[in-house]
Amino acid sequence: MGGSPAAVFVPPSADIKKFRVIVTGHDDEGHSVFLTDQIAPHVMTVLQTPTYAVTDFWKAVTLPADNCTATAKDPCQVPFVVAPPTGGCVFRVVEFPPDHHWEAKVAAMGGSAPIDETAKVGKGGAVRHGQMHRTRSLDFAIVLSGEIWAIMDVGEKKMMAGDMLVQRGTNHAWANRSEKPCHVAFILIDAKSIE
Repeated sequence: MGGSPAAVFVPPSADIKKFRVIVTGHDDEGHSVFLTDQIAPHVMTVLQTPTYAVTDFWKAVTLPADNCTATAKDPCQVPFVVAPPTGGCVFRVVEFPPDHHWEAKVAAMGGSAPIDETAKVGKGGAVRHGQMHRTRSLDFAIVLSGEIWAIMDVGEKKMMAGDMLVQRGTNHAWANRSEKPCHVAFILIDAKSIE
């Protein structure tokens, strides 16, 4: 992540929502069991903004995923990478603060700040927002709370709690134009590159 703002660790605000994650598996007799039950430990801030955070819950480094192991070693770590592992997937929640919490930082960087090397604006894409980016993935987004705008190269749609979006490798950004945080759950699955 080089010299990007994400390279410097800034702890999340105490107000960042904490999520409980429960992981299941099998015991030695093949019975289904709960392996872990904890507050998700993998939380990282974005753009050195304590109110802008990503919580990673689980990753599979291959698909189909390996559910056969009796133990479940936690596959997540920080710093996170936006895109899913090559041939895998990632499950996370992003807490988007109101845009004004981070816009001045991006403006000081020239008006656009992709999070890392796996999330840059694609060729021919428009930079309509300071966080415009594309990943090589099929993404499922579910708005859990608040409101957010999904922005494409052409057009935008306001989404509310309960709304879902299927994102197919498109340039995009998320704009929180409200005064409250918005929580969006994401499942990113590796996909064929558009370019």
